[in-house]
Amino acid sequence: MQTALADFIRDTPQGREANEILRSCVHCGFCLPACPTYQLLGDELDSPRGRIYQIKQLLEGAPVSARTQLHLDRCLTCRACESACPSGVQYGRLLDIGRAVSEPRLPRTPRVRLTRYLLHKVVPHTRRVRALLGLARALRGVLPRALRARLPAAAAPLPAVLKARRPHWPAPRHARRVVLLEGCVQPALAADINPATAQLLDGIGISALRASACGCCGMLDHHLTEHAAALTAMRRNVDALWPHVEAGVEAIVLTASACASMVADYGRLLRDEPDYAERALRISALTRDVSQLLAGEGAALGAALLPAADVRVAFQSPCSLQHALKVRGVVEGLLSTAGFTLTPVADGQRCCGSAGSYSLLQPQLSGELLRTKVQALEAGRPDVIATANIGCLVHLRGGTSVPVCHWVQLLAARLADG
Repeated sequence: MQTALADFIRDTPQGREANEILRSCVHCGFCLPACPTYQLLGDELDSPRGRIYQIKQLLEGAPVSARTQLHLDRCLTCRACESACPSGVQYGRLLDIGRAVSEPRLPRTPRVRLTRYLLHKVVPHTRRVRALLGLARALRGVLPRALRARLPAAAAPLPAVLKARRPHWPAPRHARRVVLLEGCVQPALAADINPATAQLLDGIGISALRASACGCCGMLDHHLTEHAAALTAMRRNVDALWPHVEAGVEAIVLTASACASMVADYGRLLRDEPDYAERALRISALTRDVSQLLAGEGAALGAALLPAADVRVAFQSPCSLQHALKVRGVVEGLLSTAGFTLTPVADGQRCCGSAGSYSLLQPQLSGELLRTKVQALEAGRPDVIATANIGCLVHLRGGTSVPVCHWVQLLAARLADG
């Protein structure tokens, strides 16, 4: 694609990167059938190819219109188009640049500004999320129906053969050690996932250390174009993780695949900061989704787990796992090896509609994607639905009566000492 970027961005790092990405796109159209919003709306402006063209216009100096802003907002950032693209176009990075250029140029409505402000001020903070959820649940009976519908659904009980383990964090006792990032929303919405992971790792001879000084990975603010706040979160986490790196942990582990994809990108995002660039690059190199860590521990898992009972599992592979981290088939293999029966899931590459804050900012499109995903997951009559990301987990619970959990919890429930 030929480009002629405007003076305001041409010679900046973002401009040079955008120019390279734009020129790598050959407009072949392979991305269109992979794009959830194009499949729903049938409008090429709501496809990766269409959005690339709109971003190109912005970077060449075209004014930002409400229509362009709408089409960029409707993107889930699922990055399925990247998996489908034969030219390797880094669409997600280009979208970040396009949104950063457009956001300050076109004021949003007061209602949208308030929603985005509240997301920025509440969601990345565990205590604030807990407090707000506690208040909302206490007042559920008097809340408007629309607001009640947005409250996270309660967790349905898992099948009786999968006895829930007491959520405790084992004391470090093994020579092999990793540091486990707990995240911001996950401890408030599904507090058992991280302890279950620590128990599972302990059962195979790996001690999981808590990164108590860490907080939100910065992804939500990054996608809301609150870049200063996102960079602050990244720097804080680098400072908190570095002593663990110096002490020799073998990996930095996350159980939310979206957060893992973000921390794995710290090296690039902080590359222009002299005080952080080198450490961030090292931290990115050590970052693993828990599935990536466990993929090489088959023998240890086989020795630590009881034979699984007859439990049928539908696995929903989050976009961040399969498209951002490029981890495909790993979780399914681990579940199968542990004795669970995997049910078929049609269009497994398609987004569930959670996409961070997307379900709150684009509820109609998100709801349509959720209904389609739940139909695909329920088609095989599973006993439980498993996923690998907290956002997907909470979103799916709002659309099905089938129990939804993190896949690690299924393995932890089969530990021989439990």
